[in-house]
Amino acid sequence: MGKDEDIAHHPHGDLELCAAAVSIYTEALSAGRVPRTALEPAPCLTELALVHPDPQDNAWMRPVPPSAALAHLLQPVTREIHERIRLSAALADSLAPLASVASTDPNLAITVLEGIPLIDAAIQNATDGAREEVLTLQPSGSRPVDQLKKALGRAQAMADRGVTLRHIYQHPARYSPAIKAYLQEVPAGHIQVRTIEQTVERLFVFDRTVAFIPASADRDVALEIRHPALVRYLIQVYEVLWAQAKPLSAPLQATAPHTSVTTAQLSVARLLAEGNTDQIVARKLGISVRTCRTHISKLMQTLGATSRTHLGALLVQSGIVEGAGK
Repeated sequence: MGKDEDIAHHPHGDLELCAAAVSIYTEALSAGRVPRTALEPAPCLTELALVHPDPQDNAWMRPVPPSAALAHLLQPVTREIHERIRLSAALADSLAPLASVASTDPNLAITVLEGIPLIDAAIQNATDGAREEVLTLQPSGSRPVDQLKKALGRAQAMADRGVTLRHIYQHPARYSPAIKAYLQEVPAGHIQVRTIEQTVERLFVFDRTVAFIPASADRDVALEIRHPALVRYLIQVYEVLWAQAKPLSAPLQATAPHTSVTTAQLSVARLLAEGNTDQIVARKLGISVRTCRTHISKLMQTLGATSRTHLGALLVQSGIVEGAGK
């Protein structure tokens, strides 16, 4: 037994054997029995009922044959498996009849998509299934290059199938080299683009049957909408914006002839006249607050304003924007 004395017992799972237990159990099977004192390094042998007292000598322990020990130890595992199978069958029997009822629930026509990979997969699935028309609304005046590459691949694949696309961007998109490059790669007969002054949230509509809108500020959660009434409503909103938007080929509204105010500054001026803060103006126009304040500074210089309040009055007096009460 000396060779087992240096093997220490260590904590392990309830149905596991430590090295000391394996060694002692092996010796017990070979010799037919082991002294009770030899079990001190391996209490798990007794806990798992792998040994039992020798009926003829209480100082010795006899091993239980491995096959019998295995059958004994598997009993609770087998019972748990059978119980889980029974519960699974019971749940299936209870819920299966409700499937036909749930399929008519309009709420199930709205699916919450969490995580960019899941959102991308759902949009790709809708893209692959599109056969007629896709409507998109893209806030801000620029898009990351990687997004445009992905969008270009989808647009080209849809154009090959005869699908038409309509995009609404914000006015700054007219000056984005990346967006210009994207539009040049899509067949002209399959795409129409317009731009709008203020920002709205992102929207995709595929074949007038499924729509996607963001459900969180950072757009890592989205809603997939298949409810016919909601999709129709979103399409109506899109058509209103489309009618207000300017075709990409058409020039933007010119500023008053007696001023040197740019189109971007005109947009800022309109929103300032409505009483919006710099942050709100920037968000609505899809520009940074810093850029917004640069436009405001240039407006003040152009009109000779000495303060924000003075600027507001001069904007109305100059005819650049209408008064708030008109």
